[in-house]
Amino acid sequence: MDIKRFAAIDIGSNSVRLLIENVLDNGEGPMFKKSALIRVPVRLGGNAFKNKAIPEITIRQLIDAMIGFKHIMRANNVLHYKGCATSAMREAANGASIVRRIKKEAGLDIEIISGNTEAHIIFNSQNAVREKLGKNCVFIDVGGGSTEITVFKNGKIHAAKSFRIGTIRLLQKSVTRSEWKKMREWLRSKVYRMRDMRVIGSGGNINRISKLVQLKTGKPLTLSKLESIIAELKQYSYDERIKKFDLNPDRADVIIPAGEIFITLMKWLHATEIFIPKVGLGDGIVREVYKEYLDGKTSKL
Repeated sequence: MDIKRFAAIDIGSNSVRLLIENVLDNGEGPMFKKSALIRVPVRLGGNAFKNKAIPEITIRQLIDAMIGFKHIMRANNVLHYKGCATSAMREAANGASIVRRIKKEAGLDIEIISGNTEAHIIFNSQNAVREKLGKNCVFIDVGGGSTEITVFKNGKIHAAKSFRIGTIRLLQKSVTRSEWKKMREWLRSKVYRMRDMRVIGSGGNINRISKLVQLKTGKPLTLSKLESIIAELKQYSYDERIKKFDLNPDRADVIIPAGEIFITLMKWLHATEIFIPKVGLGDGIVREVYKEYLDGKTSKL
């Protein structure tokens, strides 16, 4: 059996991640198996959304992480990779210059992708899971700076859109009423008269919530259970949440607004449960990377 390794770099608003996957091709199509996931808590969104620029101290952290990622990819014999930066880098006035610095100092190529491109990559990551869940689905990915929603109708992608509603923006109280209204009206128009609809959630926060409630593999999380755990988290201070729920410091503050976004969307969709397959942007990027490799592309590391 032929096994090759590919990687995805996901530069988000709350953290940066390196996902390395083994791709096994036994002649019946590729099988993707996670080999390693490294997450570094570089919070780019803290200043990007507030001051529209990322400060030097944070840029240095990001570049150091990228240098580390390059060495890890080399050590794992990664054949091809792709790096994508999302909401924070989209909005930072110095985003493009940071990409150039990463290329110069870390030797890695990073692309700042649009919200709609992000939504479509997430859609690709969910494709295999979607087939198991029915023809009508709504995928929701909640990040630090944005929420991506992809709607499937009769087994095909019907619509996808990114909204400037994210966990860090909510913490900073920078989400406008008009953006909430825009998301609600768009969602209502795209799911009008859809029946037997499943809701699927992705992102680090909903994955962590599923662990907190000890959700069994393949089972959905109910709205009532989601509301219950968020209400419980709210009873404790930031420091207490870290200790009591074993949360990372950069997770303990954003997990509550993430839950609130999911709760709001589920209520708008009249959904009583949400499936959490634990795949997301990184998984979608790896699939794109593999397709590029089949077309003859490889990375110099």
